[in-house]
Amino acid sequence: MGSDKGIAEILMNRPHARNSLGKVFVNELFGALEQLRFDEQVRVVVFKSQVKGVFCAGADLKERAQMDDAEVGEFVRRLRNLMDEIASSAKMGLIETTRGLLPGAGGTQRLPRCVGIGLAKELIFTGRQVDGEQAASMGLVNHSVPQNSEGDAAYQRALTLAKEILPQAPFAVKMGKLAINKGMEVDIASGMAIEGMCYAQNIPTKDRQEGMAAFMEKRPPRFTGK
Repeated sequence: MGSDKGIAEILMNRPHARNSLGKVFVNELFGALEQLRFDEQVRVVVFKSQVKGVFCAGADLKERAQMDDAEVGEFVRRLRNLMDEIASSAKMGLIETTRGLLPGAGGTQRLPRCVGIGLAKELIFTGRQVDGEQAASMGLVNHSVPQNSEGDAAYQRALTLAKEILPQAPFAVKMGKLAINKGMEVDIASGMAIEGMCYAQNIPTKDRQEGMAAFMEKRPPRFTGK
C-alpha cells in the first residue's frame, strides 16, 4: 500500500531481464492484480519499476524463442489480457517487425486509435522507438517529465496523479473506466448505449447522493465507494 491510504503499488523487479514479460513474471502480475481487484480499500494502483533506468522491456523474446507455435499463441493471449489491465512506458515502440514478429498484445488495434492509422503504420512498419517527449507530442502518453536526481520522476508524476484520483467517487471512476474501455471497442452508437448502462448503475449509489448533498451544502464530499 502506498503512503496514502487507497493507493497500492505493484513493484516490478526482474533486473536480469530488464522487467521483460516472461511467463512467470506475467503470472505474478496477474496474481497481484487479482489480489487488489477484490480489496475495497484500494482505489488507485501505481506500477513502479525497481530496476534503474527501465520500466519494462516488453515481451521476453529469449523465452519466447523456446516456445512452440501453440505456446506462443497462448502467451500472446495472456499478454493481451494483461495489457487490457495496464499500459505504460517511458521510451516506447512496437519493435516486433525488427524481430520478424507482429505486435500481438493489442498493439495493432490500440495504436491506430491513439495516433491514427497513418502514424500507427509508420511506427509498426519501421519498428521505431520514441522517447517520452515524442510520445507525448504524438498522443501516445499523457505526460512526459524531465528526469530528477533520484531517477524517479515518472513515478513521482504517477503518484501525484494517483493522489488526484484518490478522493474521487470510486464507483463513478470505475464506471467511467468501463464506459471508456468498452466504448472504444465498438461503434459510437453502441458506445453511447454502454455509457448509458454505466450511468444507470451509478445513479442509485450512496456516493452520487453524497456528491449532490456536498455540492448543495458547499462542503467536500465524503465518498465511501457504495
